[in-house]
Amino acid sequence: MVERGHVLVTGGAGYIGSHAVLALRDAGIPAVVLDDLSTGRRAAVPADVPFVEGDAGDRALLAAVLERHPIGTVMHFAGSIVVPESVETPLAYYANNTLASHALVEACVRAGVGRFVFSSTAAVYGIPGTLPVDEEAPTRPINPYGRSKLMTEWMLRDTAAAHGLKVVALRYFNVAGADPAGRAGQCSRAATHLIKVACEAAVGRRPGLLVFGDDYPTRDGTCVRDYVHVSDLADAHVAALRHLEGGGDGGVFNVGYGHGATVREVVAAVERAAGTPLSVRIDGRRAGDPPELVAGIGRITRTFGWRPRFDDLDTIVATALAWERRLLETVG
Repeated sequence: MVERGHVLVTGGAGYIGSHAVLALRDAGIPAVVLDDLSTGRRAAVPADVPFVEGDAGDRALLAAVLERHPIGTVMHFAGSIVVPESVETPLAYYANNTLASHALVEACVRAGVGRFVFSSTAAVYGIPGTLPVDEEAPTRPINPYGRSKLMTEWMLRDTAAAHGLKVVALRYFNVAGADPAGRAGQCSRAATHLIKVACEAAVGRRPGLLVFGDDYPTRDGTCVRDYVHVSDLADAHVAALRHLEGGGDGGVFNVGYGHGATVREVVAAVERAAGTPLSVRIDGRRAGDPPELVAGIGRITRTFGWRPRFDDLDTIVATALAWERRLLETVG
């Protein structure tokens, strides 16, 4: 019998997926990347990692990949992630997130893949009633993006019960930063994440920065978010894999730091790192933005023994800014 020790990483040429591939590679775990390059970059995948260009919802392609490679685990990152876009084009989000995931999960069951690590989101909680938000909080997503992810969580939970697939769903909070060694970073063509956008403004890619609301009931009037370094998030995926390989139970796990930063604090950190002020304009609140969103992380630290290495806003910003400067030099 062939040892099924390889990991199939869908969306492995994208922002978070490419960092997970690096973490797997650093841990000596063989990976195979499947990505349609709609938002990812082929250059983000190391040359010695097998790469398949295609859709994670393509049943025929999935069957061929799972037959060709000894895949024991799937890490599923492929999908659409922009909340306002999901409101404008909900059917596209249900197709690309939920329906494609259905095809992937079905292919895993048919091929006998035993483990599945899913890229979920804190958006499944909606606007939480208590902070920090732990995994037992009600799931009440307020947009199609969050609902498409929650539907996939339900599908995976039911598949685990019916077919024995061992599943970990990682609910990310606000992912930011870049590989400290400069091997990968965020290359979104139309970025919406605050730290990425602020760093683009710092290097001159944007004229300035919009802040949506400064009248929230927070310490400086701007929203508070739990920013987690992308390399720590990648480490969490490896920890989840090790947990499942060791016979641990599946489940849902928040990934964050358990504390947050305000928008103004992020802006100040970017200004410190860049050595220059940003042009900031205050706009009105965006519908559906909770004043504060911070993760409860007791479950992941207890269960996986996961300990973040980059739990510092200035460190996160420094790696993001270094990546942005690198892009400016290489892409222009």
